[in-house]
Amino acid sequence: MQLPSGLVETPDVVVVGAGPTGLMLACELALGGAGVKLLDERTDMPNITRAFAVHARTLELLDARGLADEVLTRGVPVREVAPPGGTTLNLVELPTRFGMVLIVPQSGTEKILQARAEEFGIEIVRGAEAVGLTQDDDGVSLECAGGDTVRAGYVVGCDGAHSTVRSQLGIDFVGKQYETHILLADVQLTRAPGETLTGITNEKGVVLLIPFGDGWFRAIAWDRLREQAPLREPVTLEEIRDSFGRIAGHDFGMTEMRWSSRFLSERRQARHYRKGRVFLAGDAAHVHSPLGGQGMNTGIGDAMNLGWKLAAAVRGSAPPWLLDSYEAERHPVGASVLRTTDAFNQLVLSNSRARRLLRTAVLGTVTRVPRGRRLLGERLSGIGIAYPHQRGDDWMVGRRMPDIVCDGKRVYALLREGKYVLVTAAPVELDRPDLVHAVDAHPELPDAVLIRPDSYVAWASERLPDAAELAAAVDRWTRVT
Repeated sequence: MQLPSGLVETPDVVVVGAGPTGLMLACELALGGAGVKLLDERTDMPNITRAFAVHARTLELLDARGLADEVLTRGVPVREVAPPGGTTLNLVELPTRFGMVLIVPQSGTEKILQARAEEFGIEIVRGAEAVGLTQDDDGVSLECAGGDTVRAGYVVGCDGAHSTVRSQLGIDFVGKQYETHILLADVQLTRAPGETLTGITNEKGVVLLIPFGDGWFRAIAWDRLREQAPLREPVTLEEIRDSFGRIAGHDFGMTEMRWSSRFLSERRQARHYRKGRVFLAGDAAHVHSPLGGQGMNTGIGDAMNLGWKLAAAVRGSAPPWLLDSYEAERHPVGASVLRTTDAFNQLVLSNSRARRLLRTAVLGTVTRVPRGRRLLGERLSGIGIAYPHQRGDDWMVGRRMPDIVCDGKRVYALLREGKYVLVTAAPVELDRPDLVHAVDAHPELPDAVLIRPDSYVAWASERLPDAAELAAAVDRWTRVT
């Protein structure tokens, strides 16, 4: 599809970048009633994957839109992980239906999200390269290569680590580049390991084998003998086999290789996620070491947080502070992910043996303590992500809502309309078509809980409030238009 010449019609929101973050965000905007257009520089969808891990919290977010079951059919579940130097974490113990890391190609996740975008009738313009951006009080003008201009009420840059949108806004991308080269290859094996997820760490480097479930494996190597090889030098099958042979002791019978790459990972975060009517999400807002598989998960979390807020602003139902809460909530999450992945990167790849031994000892101690294992599991899985709340708020405010059953339905099924969900222990009078109301008593929960469209708790009360108090609580978050 080509952009017509001249000024294109004005959608409510233009999303730049049709990777997982951009697709998820566009679907959230459409679900919330906003008109959205997706622009993507790529001319087609890639078959080769970069991201491969879908964590428990991301599966919960997808479940809140009815997408998790389909993603599960495309992946391989890993229910135990062992951080370098630590004891094994049993992910089944997490307080979620999805006690796992799901190994699934990014391309598979993108296909599911693209199908949903097509169901919404979202226009995806491929081969559209954004090259310039200006904004005023009424909207944003986005210039594309070739001279076409798209005008929108808002723009969101989901256009990756080298984001044009971020560059046009003049927002600093603060951080550093790691010095160690990483080798990647998709290979077939004649002697596949028995474990679902295989990793070996020693003084020679680190190797990982990750199954895609279709006979192909992602081979990853941090090879100390090859860490300064020129980035432009192609990765051959012989090189990846040699790295695995020296570090792991054997190459698992690597045969055919369909794709390979050599790259330097970075640890960077945008100083701000918003400037006026333009927002950043996904890799345009934060990039980090691939250790931990957090990139796509954090991007989808950004999309789920911003989508319903921006749609509410378009509808006119958002309170004035709501759009500002995107950066206030998601920037600290991105910073926390960077700290975690950087710690793993230093633990595994540091050239100082003494430093590696010290960090390994610390992590080993943490993971041998039940509370340490729980906190680390919640951080890696995303289950532990919580947003700031105000003094005097109930303890649940800002936390993810557990997937309880209310009146015969799971909360995450009730969220699939993209509306607020109100759960009360007894019937209450509240005429609000913009939310879903369920009545069910749960002793472990407050008597009234208002759940945001992204499944985090907006407000809660230990006692059942009267109609006026309840209406005031709802009105703080959303207004009838």
